[in-house]
Amino acid sequence: MKTVDITYRYGVQYIAARPPPLDSDAARLRLNDGNRAFAALLEGFMDETGRVEKIVSVDPCDLGLLAGDPAVPKQRPFAAILGCSDARVPIEMIFNEGPNDLFVIRVAGNGLGTEVLGSVKYAVDHLRESLKLIVVLGHSGCGAVTAAVDVFLNPSDYLSFTTTHSLRSILDGLLIVVQASAKRIQEAFGPDVSHRPGFRQALIEAAVVTNAALAAYSLQQEFGAKDPKGLQAVYGVYLLETRQIWAPQASGTKGIGLATVPRDAEEFTKLSNAILQSDRVISLIQT
Repeated sequence: MKTVDITYRYGVQYIAARPPPLDSDAARLRLNDGNRAFAALLEGFMDETGRVEKIVSVDPCDLGLLAGDPAVPKQRPFAAILGCSDARVPIEMIFNEGPNDLFVIRVAGNGLGTEVLGSVKYAVDHLRESLKLIVVLGHSGCGAVTAAVDVFLNPSDYLSFTTTHSLRSILDGLLIVVQASAKRIQEAFGPDVSHRPGFRQALIEAAVVTNAALAAYSLQQEFGAKDPKGLQAVYGVYLLETRQIWAPQASGTKGIGLATVPRDAEEFTKLSNAILQSDRVISLIQT
């Protein structure tokens, strides 16, 4: 029987925490390395009886476990992560991080509502000593994006949301991204592409990554552009089937790992092209 053990371990004696990232680039590298380690867990199986163990070291100070120290743990996250509420995306685990490493905000569809922006602003204003990075993380098959795609493809479905204002506000924001993604797919593959069996799924995945990139761009403009210390926003999509972070980039580089946001409209056009030319989207279109 194959077994994976993921252990969060602290010692009875003081164990120093891993050195925190010194800047945004180092923070992004650490998250990407952590995700690669998590995604590779199953690669360690040699046979059906294989066992893989992954240990995440925890600083006792982060949980108030240091003997003789009554002080309340101080927040010191190096990254603020806006993720989806989906229970299949355990943020700390997929980045190989422990408690107090990440400031996590979760909301369906990882949209930028008032509460989300307020939470990010709190992190930027009060945790800036340790905070180096803002991350927007979507995930494959997102339920909120899927609902928006289905309403786009069948507008009569919108009627079921008219009396549910809380859900409708999430849907309305996503519909703009879905409409733009559908237009770009039709421009790239022809107007008949909407009749292909894989169009719906391709539209979902293209909209998920576009939504994450747009949200990260907005956060960069809101909080990072005026930061002399270089607070940076990045984006990515967690693929449920491979446990990897996917992020097509305007530069055309291989889309594995968190990516920096486009800087202007021209780079967003290049990003859109990279999404449509990605193996993931093309394979769905051709289904």
